[in-house]
Amino acid sequence: MQLGVCYYPEQWPRSMWADDAKRMVELGITHVRIAEFAWSRMEPRAGEWVWEWLDEAVDTLAAAGLKLVLGTPTASPPKWLIDAHPDVLPVRADGTRWNFGSRRHYDISSETYRRECLRIVTAMAARYGRHPSIVAWQTDNELGCHDTVPSYSPAALQRFRVWLRHRYNTVAALNEAWGNVFWSMEYPSFDAINLPNLTPTDANPIHLLDFRRFMSDEVASFHREQIDVLREHAPHADLLHNFMGFFTTFDHYRFAADNALDVAAWDSYPIARTESIALPDEQKARYARTAHPDVSAFDHDRYRAIGRGRFWVMEQQAGPVNWAPWNPVPASGMVRLWAYEAFAHGAELVSYFRWRQCPYAQEQMHSGLNLPNNELSPGGLEVEQAAREIAETAAFAGLGAPSRAAVAILFDYETQWMFEIQRHGKSFDYQTLVFDYYEALRELGLDVDIVPATADLTGYRMVVVPSLAVIGDSLVEQIEKSTAQWVFGPRSGSKTTGFAIPGNLPPGALQRVLPLQVLEVETLRPTLAPALRIGDTQGTALHWREHVRANGATQVDTRFDEACVTPHDGWPAVLRHGRIRYVAAWLSHDLHRSLLAQIAKEAGIETQRLPDGLRIRRRAGLSFAFNFGEQQVDVPVPANAVFVLGNSRLNRAELCVWKDA
Repeated sequence: MQLGVCYYPEQWPRSMWADDAKRMVELGITHVRIAEFAWSRMEPRAGEWVWEWLDEAVDTLAAAGLKLVLGTPTASPPKWLIDAHPDVLPVRADGTRWNFGSRRHYDISSETYRRECLRIVTAMAARYGRHPSIVAWQTDNELGCHDTVPSYSPAALQRFRVWLRHRYNTVAALNEAWGNVFWSMEYPSFDAINLPNLTPTDANPIHLLDFRRFMSDEVASFHREQIDVLREHAPHADLLHNFMGFFTTFDHYRFAADNALDVAAWDSYPIARTESIALPDEQKARYARTAHPDVSAFDHDRYRAIGRGRFWVMEQQAGPVNWAPWNPVPASGMVRLWAYEAFAHGAELVSYFRWRQCPYAQEQMHSGLNLPNNELSPGGLEVEQAAREIAETAAFAGLGAPSRAAVAILFDYETQWMFEIQRHGKSFDYQTLVFDYYEALRELGLDVDIVPATADLTGYRMVVVPSLAVIGDSLVEQIEKSTAQWVFGPRSGSKTTGFAIPGNLPPGALQRVLPLQVLEVETLRPTLAPALRIGDTQGTALHWREHVRANGATQVDTRFDEACVTPHDGWPAVLRHGRIRYVAAWLSHDLHRSLLAQIAKEAGIETQRLPDGLRIRRRAGLSFAFNFGEQQVDVPVPANAVFVLGNSRLNRAELCVWKDA
């Protein structure tokens, strides 16, 4: 449970550096990230290296006892590089190039830019790779941010054609796999294939999907090139990248594969993310100053798996930010609460953005731990309190990692891409559906692991698959061997890897263990809301519904409109075969929660309906409770609970921690 901060010495007079470092240590900061946007100061002109300022900054921070995370500065190429190589600028889907003047103005596929990046990363790594105080390196910054991936550049086109050759070997095989006989889309050669943009109507969905796969691999290979250099020159440092919340432009599992990361770090801006994602307006209003109770937890749990158990928060919101549609001031106590929330989910480090609010340029409205006048901000005062509590609480010393949860949710990036390409209804969003299931599980007081479909699921008592576009034989084999309760949501098994409908109808290979077939699907405009009941809970289908035929021993647990007052069509809503259920629609939230509570009971998992806004998370013998709601709540704790922080009655933005009985 360590605290860090992002610091930009190049933006402040050198006379401030030593005092800043001293104050960081006094505040309880242990780690400092620097240099990820400082290319123009390291190399003001091509081949002219200026290291003295960075040497001094590193030595000043290290002398104060701080550990450093050094960022490679490749997210912001300097003007001289753009002037010399204007072709490195990325190209938007409409064919126009982005301009210099902010950040991320580079094409991930540019061979020229990759060569320039390796040049500066090698120079940095050779100079600082074995510095004893540099304990970690971050590659680039928020890869893919600002819609700069994908890029539709000539360089991307050439590399895409090479990628397709490796994948399909012959253009005949590609034409067959893509179904290019449709609309006379057959290609005579790989060199005839263009990027899937600027078409009069929809491009071929498998063309779009393969381009998404290719660009995801491009992001991973760009990172890998830097990692290979850093592993050589900084063999004892942790290597990481700072991912973003609710971000699916590239496949993070593939990105992290093959030892490409030591730690999965991510940037947590809970209130801004609450304002930005597809939540109901009522929830955005209710949690405007605290953030939705699950919006950060969702990515804590996702990145814990991506980092194979190790994750950091590289940027944590410390007050109001500058980039959401609206940017409220967090409720008093929330900056402190978010730190403990991250630790409860297994974070090793929570690092705040930033040390001092910058009074100029694009982020001047973005808060930090200090105001521009060098006075601790309200958020900085809360960090000071959290640091003091962590240091003084013996139970937090050497806190172990969270144990495996009883419940797993499968999350899949290619499913997100497929359903973005063919939403079929404009309100259907895969990640939002997954989040709805996750929220329901957390409202039941459950800890959750978010894992890929390729994960070893042995030992889980309940596996939740809100949807999974392609269901492979390996997953079916796991189901056959498993003793867990399983639930699959709509659109599961609806596609093949070649973006086609399975020949035996959806849910494809899942029919081996769940004999049913999806005959037709409909997307639901807001005026269409088929009703149903699960237990004592009545609700409706939203966004998506399927007409399903039960085969063999599969039974129908619930039908649409059954026992409701409206005329019913009787379509099956929830079907079951043994330990496996299929939900044939996106259900209203209360129905999801009621269904999951039933399944958890059958799995032998104890649940409790938490008060609105309250969440509980367990880690290594400690239980953490957080109140995101407006009302005071009483935390349901064991009678013999021993509190190590706070007590069971929580006002808004308060938390408590107790030892498990």
